[in-house]
Formats: sequence, structure tokens, C-alpha cells
Amino acid sequence: MAQPSEGRPGGVIHDIGYRPYTGPRQGTDAAARSLFVAGLLNAYGIGRSGKAKGLPMTLLAMMVVPAAIMVAVMVTLGLTEGFLNYGTYPVSLMLVIVIFVAAQAPVLFSRDLRSGAISLYLARPLSATAYALVRWASLFVAILVFIGLPVLVLYVGALTAEADVSEHTADFLAAMVGIVLLSAVLATLSGLVAAHTRRRGLAVGVTIIALLVSTGVVTAVQAITSEQGNETAGRVVGLFSPFSLVDGVQAELLGGQSSFQVPPDTVGWGLLYLVVCLAVIGAGLWLLVRYYRKQAGR
Repeated sequence: MAQPSEGRPGGVIHDIGYRPYTGPRQGTDAAARSLFVAGLLNAYGIGRSGKAKGLPMTLLAMMVVPAAIMVAVMVTLGLTEGFLNYGTYPVSLMLVIVIFVAAQAPVLFSRDLRSGAISLYLARPLSATAYALVRWASLFVAILVFIGLPVLVLYVGALTAEADVSEHTADFLAAMVGIVLLSAVLATLSGLVAAHTRRRGLAVGVTIIALLVSTGVVTAVQAITSEQGNETAGRVVGLFSPFSLVDGVQAELLGGQSSFQVPPDTVGWGLLYLVVCLAVIGAGLWLLVRYYRKQAGR
């Protein structure tokens, strides 16, 4: 309010053009949904530049095309038994999965840190906990679609070829449970790496090396222990790679076929693999939330 002065009227409020927002306020839930959808689309380059779409879409094609070819062969030759293994398909294309995960995790986690936009999210619309969990959920669903889509193509192809519906449905559902677990573990580990660095190239490199090296070490050690007759050591080593972990759960608890040389051979071992999977996811999410709470406190 203007102060009175000599020769001028006082008590005048001047309208300088700002108008208050009078529309509906959607709240935190709407902000979280919007962030989730945007993150999921961004993981595939949708809503970003044409260049950003190239890698994820190419990798998705590399996942789906082999499945489509297998379906075409199956339908043409009438092969329905012993031709498809839903559970081992993701492991056979592990390199493609790792590249996708490593490349897209920084899109959701590193970019906001690098640009400073993280402070805008945490200042008011979302809590640090909500932001971390929504970003993780976007990455989790993106990976789930990436791995699950070709397996769904295989399943639809098997039904088209008039395979046994009950048998293939059971195998497909068991594989999808494993894919959900694998997607959650990969999203957690890659999200942790990406959140702790603003340098996208570093996050990509560390994630690829960690996932591929751990799986390579498990494969090599299991081959050695199997030849030496010490399969217990091989099963212990299997706990240290996301792919062998989920493979063990799928093979022992869900009745699937293992892609590794020394899978769990008892329910006890299968349960241990499952507990480790869930512990990795739980601990990783706790660390992720804790990290963003620290960011909000700065």
C-alpha cells in the first residue's frame, strides 16, 4: 500500500498485472502421476529429441525381433514342444538389457541433478521420498516393458501355433514373475549408481561394468566349481549377480529352466535366493530415499 505524501492521495493499491490462480489444485498425487508418466515415456525417448529416441528404440527392436523370428519359425514348422523357453530368453539377451538399463537410468536420475531441477521438485510439490520412489517406479516399469514384451510375443506366438495352453500359460506366468523381480533389482542398482553422479557417461560405464562383470564372474566360478565337484560354492557365488539371483528363484521356486551351470537344487536355496533379491531391492530403495532426503536438506 502506497504511503501518503504531500499533494498525492494515499492508501492506493496499484494493479501491476499479476492475477492469482483460482483454478483447481490437484495436489501431490497428481504431481507424482505426472512425474511417473513423463519418466516412463522419457526412458524410451518419447517427449525428447529424435536423437534421444534412437538408442532405446533400437535396443527394444533388438529384443523383440528375435522373438518374432522364433514365432514365425514355430508357426511355419509347427514346432510347439521344446522350442520355447520363456525364462531363459532374457538371459540370452543380457547384453542388450544391460545397455538399455545403463543408458536410461541416468535419464531419470542424473539429469535432474545435473541441471539443478531437483531443487524445484523437492522444494514443494513432492517430498524427497516420493520423488525417489516415483523415479524408481518409472525406471522399473520401463525395464519391465523392455524385457517382458518379447516374452509376451513368444507366448502369443505359441498360442497361435496351437501349443498346449495350460502348459505354456504356466511357463509364461513363471517367467513373468522372474522378469518382475529382475526388473526391480536392475532398476534399484542402476538407479543408485545414476543418482550418485551427475556425469551420465560415468553412470553408464559403471553400471555396464558392474552388471556384466558380476555375471561373468559367476559363470566362470560356477564352471570351475562344477568341475571340481564343489557345487555349494557355485550356488553361493550365484548370489552376487542379478541375473543368476533371479534365475535361481525362477528355476527352483517357479519350476523354470536355469540358464546357469549351478542353479539352486533345493527349496531352501531357492528361498535364500529370493530373500537376497528382496533384500537388495529393499536396501537399495532405502539408500535411494536416504540420498534424496540429504539432497532436500541442502
